[in-house]
Amino acid sequence: MKIPVALPAGSVSAIWEPVDGGDVVPIAHGAGTGMEHPFLAGFAEALRAEGFSTLRFNFPYVDGGRRMPGPAAQSITTWRGVVAWAREQAPDARIFASGRSYGGRMASMAVAEGLEVDALVYLGYPLHPPGKPEKPRVEHLPAVVPPQLFLSGTNDPFIQPVSQLEEAVASCQDARIEWIDGGGHSFEVKGRKRPASEVGASVAPIVAEFLTSVA
Repeated sequence: MKIPVALPAGSVSAIWEPVDGGDVVPIAHGAGTGMEHPFLAGFAEALRAEGFSTLRFNFPYVDGGRRMPGPAAQSITTWRGVVAWAREQAPDARIFASGRSYGGRMASMAVAEGLEVDALVYLGYPLHPPGKPEKPRVEHLPAVVPPQLFLSGTNDPFIQPVSQLEEAVASCQDARIEWIDGGGHSFEVKGRKRPASEVGASVAPIVAEFLTSVA
């Protein structure tokens, strides 16, 4: 299916899987993947088992056959279109924006610029490029008003040193961290090989508990 967005492409691909009476969790992919990645599929399925409707979607560059993101403004505009569409489908539901890495960061930027959602969930927030802690992506975070959950692995190279993420979260208006002990950027744990879909499903209960608490 397609969701309309205010961009030259006109629309983006999406997978809408509603649960009767469930609040809606739009789910954005990471920079080098897409909405059908097994991690996101497993995560979405497990969230639906927790009673949430899920809406996975692609950013325009993925639909265009490119692997690297285009301008951030395009992804922010996509987030606006996705949330607007979700509200049309479920006008009485709360909207909880979530995203893997890049997708979550784009959600935070959209909300900092005024997009209204009820909470945000970052599945591995890319605080800085690996090995470059001097280039943090945090300037907009204090402007985010809704509650935020940073779900992060303790061995994620995008947040080392972990104290830097803790400082960024402390600068937010309403945010918390949930740590995956030993987890990397995709929550993989060294010495414990699991399918990506299983890893995605394993973090859904943590997210569901957070969303229930803020709701």
